[in-house]
Amino acid sequence: MNREIRRIALVVTAMLLSLMVASSMIQFSPGEPLRAHPKNERTYLNSLDRQRGPIIALGGDVLARSDKIDDDYSYQRVYVGGELYAPITGYIAVTQQVATTGLELLENEVLTGTADSLFWTRVEDVLTGRKPTGGAVEVTIDPAVQQAAWDALGASQGAAVALDVKTGEIMAMVSKPTFDPNALAAHDPEAALAAFTALEADPAHPLYNRVIGGDLYAPGSTFKLITAAAALESGQFKADSLLEAPDALELPNTNVTLPNFGDSSCAASGQMTLAEAMVVSCNTAFGWLGMELGPHLIADQADKFGFDQEGLQIPLYVTKSVFPRDMDQAQTAQAAIGQFNDRVTPLQMAMVAAAVAGGGRMMKPHLVRSERDADLRVVDEAVAEELDRPISTATAAALKDMMVQVVESDQGTGRRARVEGVAVGAKTGTAETLKGQPPDVWTVAFGEAQGRSVAVAVVVEDGGSMGLDGTGGKVAAPMVASILAAVFR
Repeated sequence: MNREIRRIALVVTAMLLSLMVASSMIQFSPGEPLRAHPKNERTYLNSLDRQRGPIIALGGDVLARSDKIDDDYSYQRVYVGGELYAPITGYIAVTQQVATTGLELLENEVLTGTADSLFWTRVEDVLTGRKPTGGAVEVTIDPAVQQAAWDALGASQGAAVALDVKTGEIMAMVSKPTFDPNALAAHDPEAALAAFTALEADPAHPLYNRVIGGDLYAPGSTFKLITAAAALESGQFKADSLLEAPDALELPNTNVTLPNFGDSSCAASGQMTLAEAMVVSCNTAFGWLGMELGPHLIADQADKFGFDQEGLQIPLYVTKSVFPRDMDQAQTAQAAIGQFNDRVTPLQMAMVAAAVAGGGRMMKPHLVRSERDADLRVVDEAVAEELDRPISTATAAALKDMMVQVVESDQGTGRRARVEGVAVGAKTGTAETLKGQPPDVWTVAFGEAQGRSVAVAVVVEDGGSMGLDGTGGKVAAPMVASILAAVFR
């Protein structure tokens, strides 16, 4: 009898232990993912009841803050920067039907005070009895450069980005058209949802951050930097190597030809050096060069710059740029000048210019400089990180010289990017879109002065104010000059 009782007791004890282990596993193992799940409404609502930390720019300018308010949500999120900084800050709404975006999403743990970097701050709050508050996020944006980029784009649709070549810090990020995040943060859920629905339905896509995503752009002649890099890295060509540069390039197995811009002639002799072709942005020379190199060699070089690679975060997610591989010769000629199926983000092209200016060293772009506690004490700080070395020092030097000549030469397509007292190198682009539609126009550049080096990329949709007559040199290059002038003010 006693033996049976002992057996029953052991079974009951084992069952109790199993129950304790199971409940503990549910509590502590999946607990954090469940708390962090975007559909966990309880966690979401709790976060709205806590004072969310600010997002601040260099110099202390506040881009977003939370004000105490007497309603069910306790705090109202206010976007001081409004439209100017919306693609960076994103927004947080009081209803989960409006998805959180931007740094509000990616830096949520810091802003709510739950990040690992704020552990000791939470301990201090418990010991002192202070009500928990969120931490602050300091971004790398320079307000003066951001404003200059905004003003430069004016009423045009497009994007502009500026990068510190040595550190990878993003100094400006502007996307137009944009939106007012305050409308989405309204404490009236129906009003916030209505504003969001209207923005989503807008054919101009104001919710896109065109610098890092959206529908992407054909790079036009700015891609010639990568084609030239592939040529130099192959060892088959140098800056003074002669290229075939006919008035129109015959495309194999087709009944069409590749013309130069405006059906112009690049060289009376039908030949010119690689450096000369870069200065005047000769389509036929680079189309011929592309066929000589072949699609895979150019694609390999593009990949080294970061094309076709998923996973880049700044911490915002960056859509990968693409360059096709399986092409015939005619398609390769078009892709080599940034047409056919080439698609890029402005950030990607700024990274290309930065690698050239950086002697072949490409730094990882980043948007957050530091994480801070509620008293603005730094608890974590970004460290400059090398992403890759897509080209050799010699290739970078050769490309840099070419880009400088694009600006300094009277025949250079980028001469409108000149800035007094700043050494500027650039490459322009005029990317054809749909037949009969105005082109998207580009300038990518770098500027050097005062011991600093900054890379810039600007793209303007539909030719900007010039429409069908717009070119990268006429429309985007002056915008680049304005941004660089603000950098080296």
